[in-house]
Amino acid sequence: MKRWMLTTISICVMVGTIFANVQGTVKASAKANDYPIVLVHGLTGWGSDEMLGVFRYWGGLGDIQKHLNNQGFTTYEGVVGPFSSNHDRAVELYYYIKGGTVDYGEVHSRKHGHKRFGKTYPGVYPEWDGTSKIHLVGHSMGGLTSRELANLIAEGCEEERAYYEQYPEVGISPLLAGQANEGIHSITTIATPNNGTSFAEDKNLFVPFMKDLATYMASASGVVPNRNLYDFKLDHFGLSREKGEFLTPYMHRVFNSSIWNSTDLAHIDLSVKGVTANRKKLKTRSDIYYFSYTGQTTERIPLVNIHRPLLTTNPLFMPSTAFMIKYTDRHSTPVIDSAWAPNDGLVNVVSSPYPFGDKAKPFDGRPNKGEWSYHPTMQGWDHLDLTGIGTKLPSQVNRLYLDLAKNLQALPQ
Repeated sequence: MKRWMLTTISICVMVGTIFANVQGTVKASAKANDYPIVLVHGLTGWGSDEMLGVFRYWGGLGDIQKHLNNQGFTTYEGVVGPFSSNHDRAVELYYYIKGGTVDYGEVHSRKHGHKRFGKTYPGVYPEWDGTSKIHLVGHSMGGLTSRELANLIAEGCEEERAYYEQYPEVGISPLLAGQANEGIHSITTIATPNNGTSFAEDKNLFVPFMKDLATYMASASGVVPNRNLYDFKLDHFGLSREKGEFLTPYMHRVFNSSIWNSTDLAHIDLSVKGVTANRKKLKTRSDIYYFSYTGQTTERIPLVNIHRPLLTTNPLFMPSTAFMIKYTDRHSTPVIDSAWAPNDGLVNVVSSPYPFGDKAKPFDGRPNKGEWSYHPTMQGWDHLDLTGIGTKLPSQVNRLYLDLAKNLQALPQ
């Protein structure tokens, strides 16, 4: 009798556990909102119509956007300047989604010596407004760009407003005036230097690396010299691609330009000092859900406090990985010490989960607006693995983004 009772109880517990798990799965996968997902690429990124149309930033030879759409999650790819500053990228992202002519701002464009107006876009989601919201998912610098866009929508740009009040004839865009009402329901950062990357502290190393990274991407895609399907999107700096211009001379012309002395480019905004100086424009907002994913391609050598790159690390990242393992700066704010050694090849692990000082907790399935929910560090995933350009199987990458999408659309409206 005792044995029968114990067996019965065990079966009940098992059934109850299975039922609870099923209920949990249903609850987690149920759509509480149908807001579209917008993927925002990072450094050296490109659109789906570039790189011959077969090699994608989001998926490599696979296609994360297509996979999510096939699974019922409306997904778009945002396209912004691959080497531009956060301000320029955030403004471009707004118009790419909403539609219209890019307006970088009168003050900003004068200050940095480039054209005020950029490309005109039809908009991938022109109905975007205060009720038809979006989820922004940014990889690497795309996370910082998403955070800056959220701040522009909420507050506009103070220096542009002040100038417009004095010279109303120049005009001002609703975005920079702080009159935009487009809603962002959530921001997810993936391998984002939310507190900067120590690798960008050395411009003399980082700028050549950006060139190497762009070359690597073009080579991986099969782009040949006489078919330049990669656009630096620096037209506002006067660096438009000339008709019929080959890839190699185009890249040479861009990277030998004087624009790299400008403070309006990516390497400034990606550094620890740059992110720290820009914190006012990267606020964690109380009406938005925040999530983060972090990769790591280094390991600690047992018994000694020394880190080394994993053998599976992309060879492109070996120099940057080694640099970040060794680099320290005790005069920096925040201090860059040995805690910054673990990295994903381009971003320090300690910098990725959430902005220092902001409310945050490990992801537990119960997120709160204005508070970061960070996922466990993904050991063995380097910076490009997290977008499907690496050693990870497409099934692994697709599962990551499918789980991410389910989490976002389970959020209450």
